[in-house]
Amino acid sequence: MPTKQEQQAFMKTEGDINLTEARSEWWTAQIDEAARAHLQEDEDVFLHQTLSTPCLNVLSSSEGIYVEDSQGRRIMDFHGNNVHQLGFGHPAVIEAVKQQLDQLSFCTRRYTNLPAIELANKLVALTEGALQRVLFAPGATSAIGMALKLARAVTGKYKTLSMWGAFHGASLDAISVGGEGAFRRGLGPLLPGAEHVIPFNSYRCVFGCQDEAHSLCLKPIEYVLEQDGEIGAVVIETIRNTDVQIPPVAYYKKLRELCDRYGALLIVDETATAFGRTGKMFAYQHYGIEPDMMVLGKGLGGGVFPMAALLVKEELNKAQQMSIGHYTHEKSPVGAAAGLATIRVIEEENLLEHAGRMAELMAKRLKSMMETYPLIGDIRQIGLLVAVELVTDRVSKEPAVQEAERVMYSCLSRGLNFKVSKGNVLTLSPPLIITEDQLNEALDILEMSIAELA
Repeated sequence: MPTKQEQQAFMKTEGDINLTEARSEWWTAQIDEAARAHLQEDEDVFLHQTLSTPCLNVLSSSEGIYVEDSQGRRIMDFHGNNVHQLGFGHPAVIEAVKQQLDQLSFCTRRYTNLPAIELANKLVALTEGALQRVLFAPGATSAIGMALKLARAVTGKYKTLSMWGAFHGASLDAISVGGEGAFRRGLGPLLPGAEHVIPFNSYRCVFGCQDEAHSLCLKPIEYVLEQDGEIGAVVIETIRNTDVQIPPVAYYKKLRELCDRYGALLIVDETATAFGRTGKMFAYQHYGIEPDMMVLGKGLGGGVFPMAALLVKEELNKAQQMSIGHYTHEKSPVGAAAGLATIRVIEEENLLEHAGRMAELMAKRLKSMMETYPLIGDIRQIGLLVAVELVTDRVSKEPAVQEAERVMYSCLSRGLNFKVSKGNVLTLSPPLIITEDQLNEALDILEMSIAELA
């Protein structure tokens, strides 16, 4: 019979769970009676699900890098569900949405509108013409579904190859190509033909790769593509967001070659990593490759409006006979206005360059922490996306699960919010607009909380 800890282990892939003693202790110390009453109302009316029931706290406002709870405490948000490249409530995005609401608040599917056309053209330009066709959707999960449908229509193959542990959305088709237990377990047959392999992991490589290219990690992919012969698409998060897995350039060069050799489309899911999070507008641009399709979401709406997109190569524009998406809010003028404003702010305020400077500061501070505290087993960083993996021993690499949870709640009590992934990985995603003083303050909080356990 699995222990309670073993039963909960698969639930921690996407984030920290909320059923532990540490969570109860934090509630007792931090949450007042009024907030508890609202949290109980929430629990009484919403369907219960792992990761978000019961909720952590009640928010009353958000601005810049901060959220504020109902007790008036301001908290730096290094989580933000990855929608907050511009922080929260950026004035330019809010103003663009307000103006669009006054002018054209909705566009029925029989028509188009200028903001949607402008945003589509802008996204194409940001890929430097590598991806020339666009379709919008109200969420990235829906965009993943569109990509899967288009791949079937174009290749004539219904099978896909994706990674265990990956997250591509919560709908039935998305969890079929995804690989997280919290979303898949106990649901019976999923989408047929959704094959999976063990993912790349630089710190815990199960294949024992000795070369920088991690060439052995690609062997299962190559084997399945060769043996099956009916894989129409490889679906992959360019950078695994939750525990920040960053494959080397050679990995993607070889993966692109394998897809071409065996007639599989390469679909990169950049829902959580696009729009500057990794230091470039899109994460695939670090690798010198061109995907066949790219899925965008989250930050595209500027943290204000739900907006997603599917971008594909020109030669895949071959499905006129079917409705690939055809969503009610497919060409939302309000969502397009939010997206255009988001990109404009990133460009006009030189946020990619600014984020690069903040990333260097972050790397320097975290390196110093790792040299000081053996609790830190590994640091993985690309741009302003960082994983701090905690271990009880650097040789055995035993995950420091309880310690990670204690660090998280200690940081929360001091005013810093972030996600814990895989049970022991502190995932830090500060907004691109963060200042040097704010970043140093956040890292001070993190170091104090780690030092408590040393």
